[in-house]
Amino acid sequence: MAIEQLPDGRWKVDTEPIKGRRFRKTFKTKGEAQRFEATCRAKCIETPDWSPRPKDTRRLLELIDRWRLLHGHALSDIYRTELVLRRMAEGMGNPIACRLSGAQYTEYRAKRLAAGITGKTVNTQLGHLCAVFNILQELGEIDYSNPLAKVKPLKLQERELSYLSREQIEVLFNAIREHCRTPHTAMVATICLATGCRWGEAQGLRPERVKDGAVHFVNTKSKRRRSVPIDAALQDCIQEHFTRHGLFTNCRDSFDFAVKMSGLDLPAGQKSHVLRHSFASHFMMNGGNILTLQKILGHASLNMTMRYAHLAPEYLRDVISLGPIRDFRHLYGADGSTM
Repeated sequence: MAIEQLPDGRWKVDTEPIKGRRFRKTFKTKGEAQRFEATCRAKCIETPDWSPRPKDTRRLLELIDRWRLLHGHALSDIYRTELVLRRMAEGMGNPIACRLSGAQYTEYRAKRLAAGITGKTVNTQLGHLCAVFNILQELGEIDYSNPLAKVKPLKLQERELSYLSREQIEVLFNAIREHCRTPHTAMVATICLATGCRWGEAQGLRPERVKDGAVHFVNTKSKRRRSVPIDAALQDCIQEHFTRHGLFTNCRDSFDFAVKMSGLDLPAGQKSHVLRHSFASHFMMNGGNILTLQKILGHASLNMTMRYAHLAPEYLRDVISLGPIRDFRHLYGADGSTM
């Protein structure tokens, strides 16, 4: 008999759809057993070599290990990303991966937020975890879709990008000269301010990448090479610095200390990045083109660069000449009348 009930109430399937292809499995309900039998018969007729895959009971940490082996090893920040993923898995009790639910994750997220973790951080971590499932499915490592596909990232208030005025730039560099012992800090900061690059990109420069009136960045966040023009005087200054002091060393902490000593009030997480924001902001305020800025900053999407568009002198000026209020200036006395 293909399906029979066992003494403990479970249902056993013992079927041989074609000669030499026998399948046995036990289920809690008769309906599940019947569906399995029907599936086996249909699949074996279509594909004689077909065999039901065993249920995937691997836990999340084991899946993260497979993701690291198959894909993660090629990432530049694999150690930090893997650490984040493993802490998430442990925080959720290392569940069986295919049984992870959106409710289980959002409960974990709520606890993280209550503990003071920022919304931006939990959104980034959700992206990492979803990427693990999506990549493993694409590679055929798992046969189920991302269980967190319907979990939406938190909607966050867009942060104001802080940039330095000319006076504040002078204050900052005075603090660097006064409080930083390493000579590299001032030069790295100067390169960031002159090219809009990230601190790590400037700090990783070598002499051969400063030539022909440009700085050539190779190890970038987007993995794309880009070149940013600089004037001849700055190029000579950078090359002289390499000759006298050697390659740049890690001086990020030194810069952060200078910012603290300068008394400048900067948003959290924007210390060294304020130089990049300052370059982009002044570039647009001085009449720069938004598409050119995108190439200089190395943004893959124009949406990221558009954060600086409002600083352009003529940005959205048409609202004054084309908006409906132009025909109703008497409402606020702009036509010379009194309200």
